[in-house]
Amino acid sequence: MTTEQDIERFVLRFAKMREIAAQTVREQPDDMRALDAAAQAYLLSGDYVSACQVRLQARRVDPNSAYNLYHLGVVQEYLGQFDEARQSYESAVRINPDHAGARYASVRLVKQSAAHNQIDDLKRRLEAPDAEGWRSLFLGHALAKTYEDLGDLETSFEWLRRGKQRRNVVRPYDGKYERQVTDACLSASERIAEGNPGSLSDEPIFVCGLPRSGTTLVDRILSSHGQVTSVGEIENFIALTTLSAAALGDQAPGTMAGLRDAHLLDLRRLGERYVVSTRPNTGATAKFVDKAPSNYLWTGLIHRALPNARIVCVTRAPLDLCLGNYRQIFPIDDRFYDYANDLSAIADKVTQFTRVSTHWRDRLPGDRFKLLSYESLVQNQVEQTRALLEFCGLPWDDNCLRFHENTTAVGTPSAAQVREPINANAVERWRRYGSLLDPAAAVLAKNGLI
Repeated sequence: MTTEQDIERFVLRFAKMREIAAQTVREQPDDMRALDAAAQAYLLSGDYVSACQVRLQARRVDPNSAYNLYHLGVVQEYLGQFDEARQSYESAVRINPDHAGARYASVRLVKQSAAHNQIDDLKRRLEAPDAEGWRSLFLGHALAKTYEDLGDLETSFEWLRRGKQRRNVVRPYDGKYERQVTDACLSASERIAEGNPGSLSDEPIFVCGLPRSGTTLVDRILSSHGQVTSVGEIENFIALTTLSAAALGDQAPGTMAGLRDAHLLDLRRLGERYVVSTRPNTGATAKFVDKAPSNYLWTGLIHRALPNARIVCVTRAPLDLCLGNYRQIFPIDDRFYDYANDLSAIADKVTQFTRVSTHWRDRLPGDRFKLLSYESLVQNQVEQTRALLEFCGLPWDDNCLRFHENTTAVGTPSAAQVREPINANAVERWRRYGSLLDPAAAVLAKNGLI
């Protein structure tokens, strides 16, 4: 059973994780397992610089650890050190040619050509047994990226399908459950009594939306402002809500339980605990951005627990959303992303997201909830940036137009894109793929989205 002590430990976890990580590095500087744990703790707490330093220390201890080199490459990417990341991935592959994650990453960071590619090797390695499907996922994506670079989109899509096939069997998308969650999201806050006010803090700015919709771009624009800090994709609000709901009874923490019992929570306490849980990553600036994409599911509760918070929900053309999600590898163990292995499932996810976003657009105050179109932002950067800052209660800051010069870490798949000036290259990208997107288009058309 979840207790109040469990919740308090969660609230203070970022600072505690860093404290334990620092102690571990001091006391066990040559222990690879200890260094790995310390690096992971720094990463999870949002201290990417320290995570990288520990990975570099581990490389000195054991330069032949493909595992460490791969994870070093990941954090180097987050820090914008792309050449160093490529070298780390390539070193990992040389040491362990079967490291599927490193192989995919090394292909992803370098444009492939007819003269220089790994097609034959990747195909051969795909023939090996793969019960869980994660190796096939990485290798299939590597082949898909290669054929895309070579201009063969049809073959690229075929390798995406084959690479995702096993994962789609092991972890299929549950459309019925998704609709149940959506229904619960839309009704949860309506059962909260009016005499249950939230926290008055106006620090948080929630940037949410489906992955590949432009949430990282919006996060970078806002966090380039002198009065704003980004805490990245933390899921503290979701976790605190589900933990708090579980503490009311015997159930384990979970999405449905959290939504069902949210009306029983002390919302002021929930909001205050949430803000404290973001420390020490926040507090130095007037506002902070929480850009966990799945926060869109909790919009109603966020508004009730933090009525002065701003919520920016980013939207994008449905077929571009489907394409972007299909071309991306997401965290394997997070069930939120099970939809991403099948085009029809992705389109259903987009449909449910649209239900949620339009519901709150029509019901929440316009000075607290904002739908922001990715296409409008990239095509009218100055105008949309000005409107975004005004919505968030922020004065104009020229740095927001130069977000690509922001040197802080980006812990998302968009780490490279947001370090370039804004462009419309990805707008209507779906048109290049034509009938390859028909499974998604059929679902979207059925639901009136195209």
